Amino acid sequence: MNYLFDPAPVIAIPVEGGAGFPVNRIFCVGQNYADHIREMGGTDTSVEPVLFMKPASALTSGPDVPFPPVTTDLHHEVEMVAALGPDGVIAAGVGIDLTRRDLQAMAKKRGGPWEIGKAFDNGAVIGPLRPGPPPASGAIRLSVNGTVRQDGDLNQMNRSLPELLALIGKYFTLQSGDLVFTGTPSGVGPLLPGDTVEATIEGLPPLTFRMTDRKA
Repeated sequence: MNYLFDPAPVIAIPVEGGAGFPVNRIFCVGQNYADHIREMGGTDTSVEPVLFMKPASALTSGPDVPFPPVTTDLHHEVEMVAALGPDGVIAAGVGIDLTRRDLQAMAKKRGGPWEIGKAFDNGAVIGPLRPGPPPASGAIRLSVNGTVRQDGDLNQMNRSLPELLALIGKYFTLQSGDLVFTGTPSGVGPLLPGDTVEATIEGLPPLTFRMTDRKA
């Protein structure tokens, strides 16, 4: 087929062992840790998780991540990310859902969608994927400039990964290349240009990056 212009290249994430994971869609889960629900002002910690999406073009692995435009309140949210292949989950990694919290709050107040707060360029940071089944428990932590901000355990998720996949599957047909960000524990907070972020999940490759200067 002839195109009006050259198609964009396939977006892929490095996988331990040398292969690449071609990304299709990014599903994100909100409100899946009780402590995070409470820190965001919620009271019903058994609420069904919120589902939203980011474009594959939002992915970045660093080591430098540009501070996004049109925000004065950028937040970090460390999450385990599950990667789907033809036969289900085939790998997992450490991800950070960057959130323009001020823009998200504005969208919530108006009752509108969250895209301007969540789906921006370089708003989904992810480290290398490790093949095999994802851990069901283990420490999940994030530090900024050497200070621990988030410190939880995967077993604190309100809904396990199989439950999350079943929930997403009610509304979408999951496909090879899909990524699922599974939610964040409490301790989310602001990032500034120049900050160094280190995120770890027990059993998965670590993720480190630096926030560079604010984009125009």
